[in-house]
Amino acid sequence: MKVTLIRHTRVGVAPGTCYGWSDVPLAETFEEEAQKTSEALKQYAPFDIVFSSPLSRATRLAEFCGYNAPKLDPRLREMHMGDWEMKKYDEIKDPHLEEWYKDYMHLRTTNGEGFPDIYSRVSDFLNELRTKDYQRVAIFAHAGVLICAGIYAGLFSENDCFNHQTPYGGIQVIEI
Repeated sequence: MKVTLIRHTRVGVAPGTCYGWSDVPLAETFEEEAQKTSEALKQYAPFDIVFSSPLSRATRLAEFCGYNAPKLDPRLREMHMGDWEMKKYDEIKDPHLEEWYKDYMHLRTTNGEGFPDIYSRVSDFLNELRTKDYQRVAIFAHAGVLICAGIYAGLFSENDCFNHQTPYGGIQVIEI
């Protein structure tokens, strides 16, 4: 099965803001960015089914690309940043932040998730998807989800996964 993953476009929050599960606005450049994504996506269509994170930054891009009713799945949300949501990283006063910076691949954010949690969610989704008869699937989601999917599919390892971050509005294709 060919799975085409599409990362949402830029968001309209200040740089350095932690916004995992928060439903944030899109940047003013949304239409311009979304048009480029939509054009690039045409080479991978048609799709048997389209999924999306329930967060509006993913659903709005799906709709712009012509998929007005994607199947929403909460497992496709970005990593939950807990108490740090909507705070600037350099203004977070949590002593756990420094520990997390040193081992973010294993530690959870305060009252949120860690990388193993998001990887488990995404893997669960992809394992379930593998049981279906689809040949071509599209997923509108987030950088963390695309990184997890890339590891799952063997595109890259956990050790260097953040060197393979898909740009805003970018596309990553995996086979499962």
